[in-house]
Amino acid sequence: MSENNSPDTADFGFRSVPRGQKATLVREVFDSVAGKYDIMNDLMSLGIHRLWKHEFISALDPRPQYKLLDLASGTGDITFGWLAKGGGPVVASDINAAMLAVGEERAAKKGVLADIEYLEADAENLPLENGRFDRVSMAFGLRNCTNKDRVIAEAFRVLKPGGRFLVLEFSALKIAALQGLYDKWSFDVLPKIGGFVAKDSASYQYLAESIRMFPPQEKLKEMFEQAGFSRVTYRNLSGGIAAIHSGWRL
Repeated sequence: MSENNSPDTADFGFRSVPRGQKATLVREVFDSVAGKYDIMNDLMSLGIHRLWKHEFISALDPRPQYKLLDLASGTGDITFGWLAKGGGPVVASDINAAMLAVGEERAAKKGVLADIEYLEADAENLPLENGRFDRVSMAFGLRNCTNKDRVIAEAFRVLKPGGRFLVLEFSALKIAALQGLYDKWSFDVLPKIGGFVAKDSASYQYLAESIRMFPPQEKLKEMFEQAGFSRVTYRNLSGGIAAIHSGWRL
């Protein structure tokens, strides 16, 4: 399945909602799950998301002279991994204040607040100057955005020439024999776990549905190219359950 491209509506999971309402609905989901988000990520992916993020951070190629914009930074996993690998200063941006607050609290405990600038902002309309960053990252956030093309265009705008945009996102499973099991896990098990752990099954039903509505690998590659990115590639993880897309501003 793919996202609804109507000028008046947007996908919110399997539902179509007025385009202007999606951001509010997504914000409510993450307000609800912020406090349990890290625990739920482990349960949702059986811990595999940690391996995916490790691969993603390595692909970002952290260096002290590089500046990173971490979009949809959430509770901070990519930001902290970048800094731990020797990367330079980070702007950690998210539209959701509750998620940023959790990330900032974690940063204080880790003693890395001085290296991070926190920014509550919409990735579709960033209050940042052109050509500021060497890397832009977005992990498990693009599928929640209303206008994904606009987010990709904004990433291109704020990158320096020679900079690179990388997206880690759930994608289209490429192992047909596992599709039935994957669907059962997504739609039967996850909402129940969400109801038990986070007291919110509806939000995890939305998260499962949003994965199915996200553009598959080749379509997202085309979207990168249409925004002006060069040398666009993707790499499937765990049979395509997730994928890392990469594009360069040359």
